[in-house]
Amino acid sequence: METTNKNNILRGGQFIVKETSYENVFTPEDFNEEQKMMRDSVKEFVDREIWPNKDRFENKDYAFTIEVMRKAGELGLLGITVPEAYGGLGMDFVTTMLVCDYISGATGSFSTAFGAHTGIGTLPITLYGTEEQKQKYVPKLATGEWFGSYCLTEPGAGSDANSGKTKAVLSADGKYYSITGQKMWITNAGFCNTMIVFARIEDDKNITGFIVENDPANGISTGEEEKKLGIHGSSTRQVFFNETKVPVENMLAGRGEGFKIAMNALNVGRIKLAAACLDAQRRVISNAVKYANERVQFKTPIAQFGAIKQKLAEMATATYVGESASYRAAKNIEDRIVARKVEGNSPQEAELKGVEEYAIECSILKVAVSEDIQNCSDEGIQIFGGMGFSKDTPMEAAWRDARIARIYEGTNEINRMLAVGMLVKKAMKGHVDLLGPATAVGEELMGIPSFDTPDYSELFAEEKAMITKLKKVFLMVAGGAVKKYGQDIEEQQQLLLNAADILIEIYMAESAILRAEKNTKRFGEGKQKEQIAMAKLNLYNAVEKVTSAAKSGILSFALGDEQKMMLMGLNRFTKYTNYPNIIELRKTIAEKVIAENTYPF
Repeated sequence: METTNKNNILRGGQFIVKETSYENVFTPEDFNEEQKMMRDSVKEFVDREIWPNKDRFENKDYAFTIEVMRKAGELGLLGITVPEAYGGLGMDFVTTMLVCDYISGATGSFSTAFGAHTGIGTLPITLYGTEEQKQKYVPKLATGEWFGSYCLTEPGAGSDANSGKTKAVLSADGKYYSITGQKMWITNAGFCNTMIVFARIEDDKNITGFIVENDPANGISTGEEEKKLGIHGSSTRQVFFNETKVPVENMLAGRGEGFKIAMNALNVGRIKLAAACLDAQRRVISNAVKYANERVQFKTPIAQFGAIKQKLAEMATATYVGESASYRAAKNIEDRIVARKVEGNSPQEAELKGVEEYAIECSILKVAVSEDIQNCSDEGIQIFGGMGFSKDTPMEAAWRDARIARIYEGTNEINRMLAVGMLVKKAMKGHVDLLGPATAVGEELMGIPSFDTPDYSELFAEEKAMITKLKKVFLMVAGGAVKKYGQDIEEQQQLLLNAADILIEIYMAESAILRAEKNTKRFGEGKQKEQIAMAKLNLYNAVEKVTSAAKSGILSFALGDEQKMMLMGLNRFTKYTNYPNIIELRKTIAEKVIAENTYPF
């Protein structure tokens, strides 16, 4: 497989057919001084304003949510992504990820309010709005004077976002549209000033976006606050429009452009959602290890028990991996945005195209990290034991808040299928060469395997070889499936889910190995033994998951000799020469977490 160099940065999805050098990945250890200062100021804000007041969010104190949002606005935190010309800070993409990461960890209630406002409530205007629209609305949204929301989902339109029934009818004088319809699960609906509303004009194929000011006198009403499993302090209501008059100049982009707006907003939302789950994991781990160090059973702190060490090690590893992949992708997007600007694209077009280029990675991250925070918080409850089930500890709220992350910004099932579907489309456009490598893997399966013992004396040599082999597993399964089903592959949802799981594990595992390798090169192997252990442990876990998903996929479409050949290939491509000692790896990681009494990486 081809290796990238500094002049050969991968396009979106190409990671599956090319190798990446550790020199070409960005890691959290690469934050510059300005980014570190921003991170520290956000953490200080959260620890002062949010963490001590978690019970107020849990008790549905919506007024307090608004109060903290206003304070965030006063500090400029609501305008991180907004260009300076419209009252924002105009930060680069990595910094916007960093702020989203560290502001979101204390409670899902504030995370959701913040994310909906700064993302889908503001971005559609900054990216698609006319100059007049941006001048009128964005400065107020950037400072927290006004709050935004996003009205897409309807009772009959969820994952199928373009099937909405809300109507927009042009007035006889052509000056305004009358919008009538019902939206549901609308975040910030109880206190927003503006709404990005999607409606269909006549019998258009695609929906259209509008900027609608929230004026109850203009046919806008809301339902009661929804009774939800988690994110209790986040306002979530139905919104009803009854011939709501919207000036024609408030149409966002062009007629029928709404579906494109919605999809691109979701791409940004997906990678930001991954970031929003990271500090939540750090805080769960830190609280869990503090409790485990204090809780004595059988005259021993429970942190010293192997069963607890296993949990802490796996929780820390998943967090480390999520960080590695999220910031790798964020920097790829940022570099693509910069390159687009150099080519002459407007800042808005550059950002849209930059994020769209890595839509596959955005979906991968959304799935992986949202599932990791659910697992992490679940194990957090388990470490606390009976106390974890109590509202007096932060674990049960973290678990409840985590659950929504697998649903919004597109369910994880939809995102799994999207990731594979988008990759196939990129291949058809010639952006990612899947056919050549898949053919080569097929030929390799027909050949006689080498029985030479490879030289894996160099750090990560075997791990990187294993990543290359896992990519062959994906090409073998996906290639065989496309060969059998062709265009009808989209109907084979369970097979697509298998393929997506392989794709996800490869990207996440490779990201962790590259981060650990980069840090080992610059800080020395002795100082990175825990990072090395986490990269190796995660890869071992990934190999197990890939093996299971690939076997399920192969058995679903291959028969006879083809099936035997593929299963033999799977065995060949998932076999270590030197298997790692998993228990020792976990012990190394856990002992660092226990000694530091926090998530220390």
